[in-house]
Amino acid sequence: MKLRVEDMAIAFDGKQILNGVNFQVQEGEFVAIIGPSGCGKSTILNILAGVLACDRGNVFVDDQLITSISSHFAYMPQSDLLLPWKTILQNVTLYGSVHNDKKKAEERALKEFKVFGLDGYQYAYPHQLSGGMRQRAAFLRTALCSADILLLDEPFGALDVITRNEMQDWLLNLRKELGCTTLLVTHDIDEALYLADRILILSKSPATISEEISVAGIQKTRDWLFSQGELKKEIYQRLKGEQNA
Repeated sequence: MKLRVEDMAIAFDGKQILNGVNFQVQEGEFVAIIGPSGCGKSTILNILAGVLACDRGNVFVDDQLITSISSHFAYMPQSDLLLPWKTILQNVTLYGSVHNDKKKAEERALKEFKVFGLDGYQYAYPHQLSGGMRQRAAFLRTALCSADILLLDEPFGALDVITRNEMQDWLLNLRKELGCTTLLVTHDIDEALYLADRILILSKSPATISEEISVAGIQKTRDWLFSQGELKKEIYQRLKGEQNA
């Protein structure tokens, strides 16, 4: 098992946010986490990324206990966080530059610009890119961290509907190229269904995993997604039930 989370719990200012969260993610699997607003979805990613320390519980990667910030994880927040005074190439190779491996990072990045739909923009600045292109640049920066588990926190949430759909299509097609285990936090049921192999539904705080839904082994298309009205309704009702419980 690539990632295993056992009995994760955390409280803020005396309020319990997570209480006994347990789940596993297989090598190469894409798992989406959805749940009521404020239930602690992003908190899970922050704990995995080492930004927060949980009060209770354990995290294992490849059966090894993780106790602090780990190179196994690369974290991409909703905001692209591109530095406006640096070129796109400089932005996406920040990890390599910090770790004194700038030349190798640039060589690797330049090979990926076409794959990420950024060819020709290596020496452009963030303000010269569209919102979707900025998110692709942020995604490339995350992928170049050489981590084997990607943590995506609402990566397309700030985009307009058309651009968000285009980015989802792009990510769906890019999955084989990346070959990474991925954990996605999203509020968007369509996005979870379209991108994930499995969906974890969180209860309201103090949150636990209330249900898992498998959508693996399906050839995902927009037509397939549009036909999933009953499943989307079922997930929505479960989320609404958690919110009102």
